[in-house]
Amino acid sequence: MILLLAGTTEARILAGYMAEAGIKTVASLAGATRTPLAMAVETRVGGFGGDAGFEAYLDASGITAVIDATHPFAAQITARTARICAARGLPYLRYERPGWRSRPGDAWHEVADYAGLSAIIPVGARVFLATGRQSLTQMAHLADRQLICRVIDPPEAPFPYPNGEYVIGRPPFSEGKELAVLGALKPDWMVVKNAGGASGRAKLDAARQLGISVAMIARPAVPAGIERREQMLDALEWAAAHGRT
Repeated sequence: MILLLAGTTEARILAGYMAEAGIKTVASLAGATRTPLAMAVETRVGGFGGDAGFEAYLDASGITAVIDATHPFAAQITARTARICAARGLPYLRYERPGWRSRPGDAWHEVADYAGLSAIIPVGARVFLATGRQSLTQMAHLADRQLICRVIDPPEAPFPYPNGEYVIGRPPFSEGKELAVLGALKPDWMVVKNAGGASGRAKLDAARQLGISVAMIARPAVPAGIERREQMLDALEWAAAHGRT
């Protein structure tokens, strides 16, 4: 049984391929989204309860290999999973879609982390945050900018800062929709994590057309020495070698 740590579009697609190929798989979702799209394989939702809970799940479920297809910025999950699998001698693969690269006409400014945003985004700027609700805890240093945070689910609490507001939207977003949204909101800057992926590229193409500057958060470092794939068919081939029934 392969454990597929999911939560990305690519993980859902990979799950479909694995189901078609007859690879016995259970997918795991963290539960960050209230109504996640259905997966083609058995799916569990929620955390494992730390290291001990994760190891207990591996034993109880008869997991023989793990594919980590979580978000490229899920650094803590990746580090924990890689460490535990290595200690147990359990085959582990990190599947991670390639990051975005700038194109002619893009106005991208790369920063290492959220802390670097205040150095490049001017005071008083109108800023569209495409980094999710959880990133807001790290935006206090942008208190003298106007913040607009896009979220998937309706918020249950007010915006955490007096200078901001939420915009609700569920991906995927076409370039046309992004042009409409950004054209109406008129941000000066957009903050984006370099998550990669075709579906998320639309907002960057729209930003280029509208002349919006982009603050691009660089990806966190991946633990050294782990096995990695960036192509879907390569990940499927690995899955077939480790879990075909």
